[in-house]
Amino acid sequence: MDLKRTGALLGLAALTTVGLAACSDNNAGSGDQAAQQVADAECGGKAALKASGASSQNNAMTVFANSYAMSCEGHTLDYNSNGSGAGVKEFIGGQTDFGGSDSPLKDEEYTQAEQRCEGPAWNLPAVFGPIAIAYNLDGVEVALSADTLAKIFKGEITNWNDPAIAEENQGVELPDQDITVIFRSDESGTTDNFQKYLEAAAPEVWTEGAGKTFNGGTGEGAKGNEGVSAAVAQTPGTITYTEWSYAKSQDLGMVKVITPADSEGVELNAETAGTTIDSATLKNEGSNDLVIDTSSFYVPEAAGAYPIIMPTYEIVCSTYGDPETAEAVKSFLNIAVSEDVQGQLEPEGYIPVPDEFREKLVTAISEIS
Repeated sequence: MDLKRTGALLGLAALTTVGLAACSDNNAGSGDQAAQQVADAECGGKAALKASGASSQNNAMTVFANSYAMSCEGHTLDYNSNGSGAGVKEFIGGQTDFGGSDSPLKDEEYTQAEQRCEGPAWNLPAVFGPIAIAYNLDGVEVALSADTLAKIFKGEITNWNDPAIAEENQGVELPDQDITVIFRSDESGTTDNFQKYLEAAAPEVWTEGAGKTFNGGTGEGAKGNEGVSAAVAQTPGTITYTEWSYAKSQDLGMVKVITPADSEGVELNAETAGTTIDSATLKNEGSNDLVIDTSSFYVPEAAGAYPIIMPTYEIVCSTYGDPETAEAVKSFLNIAVSEDVQGQLEPEGYIPVPDEFREKLVTAISEIS
């Protein structure tokens, strides 16, 4: 399976060809078909942009790139969905114009990025993607708490009819079937966000910490959201964490997550994810480095809030050495965060950026130079 190139190398005259390319194994949804022309878009800067990073936003990037091509004739984006870790490294190394990551820059990465840029680097959350806990059990709907999920993903619960699972699913006929955990084998912001959820919501059970490498010590690895979702689809009894659109495209079962506010479990849908995002706050209020404090997501106080939401950041230079690059990045991002284009994302498994965040994004983008 080729997990690297999204097929989002787009030009207005080449949309048909690109649509075929975007149907590769890298594309889990119908993002190759979705686009929205933005009226009066400012189309400055160089014609060809290059970016890489999080596979979780691959389908959103295809929507963004299609819309960019439709709105700015002759302009293209080539996005390589090689994972958050690789995207950050390539951005810092100057191989790309911006990077995509499911986790904001670490302290040492800020320092390295500032050496590449002619000023600080900023994290701009242009994509909100729920993380689904996806599984393969034919005809069985399951609700699980954070404690039970933590025990599954560290190998302490190994059968679907375990008493802890049965207790949380009374009246459900659970199979006597081994559980196989499928985890991300590559460095992944999705892994980091999922483990942050376990760390916050099940602190007494999940003592393995967070980070872009899976720390559970059990299961089988697969590369990318594409790889883990495909592995679960092919193997009964498996469970994984993956970006929502990939779980949807593979028609996988999705866990209803039990929270302190919902003892029956919260189903993942646009409404429950939107309830969570509405409560989001920024770590650096007043700054153009728009890092979201996701701690409020993981143990929601509001009923009907799905707790595992992942913002994906476009990592940019606040000041580029090349004005043509700066103008092109600004043009692309303004189109990507526009209300019309964000409105195309829900069918792809994402949640449109809330209005209050869009205003902050537009302000930050306008100050890129």
